[in-house]
Amino acid sequence: MKTKLTVAKAPLPKFRSDAAAAEYFETHSVAEVWDQLPEGKPSKPSKALADSIRERHAATKLPISIRLGPEQIAAAKRIAAAKSVGYQTQLRIWIAEGIRREAKRA
Repeated sequence: MKTKLTVAKAPLPKFRSDAAAAEYFETHSVAEVWDQLPEGKPSKPSKALADSIRERHAATKLPISIRLGPEQIAAAKRIAAAKSVGYQTQLRIWIAEGIRREAKRA
């Protein structure tokens, strides 16, 4: 059973540690004060991480066409949004999982 989160107040309190911040955000929702929060500083990945990301994105992907019903697309978008990924990425994950599962059976 999910517990109801306490609404966070803006400005957010100062945290002494990452653990204290994690504990706060596990029990408080910032949904109602999201627009009042300060914008975070952009992070710069390490060179190794940036290279790894670039290589992964450079991997060849061939475009295909697949027809899905509007309800299937809407459901995929809802599920993907809950996981904070794009719906096409989520569809690729599901396809890869299905291929792996079926390859084990063959």
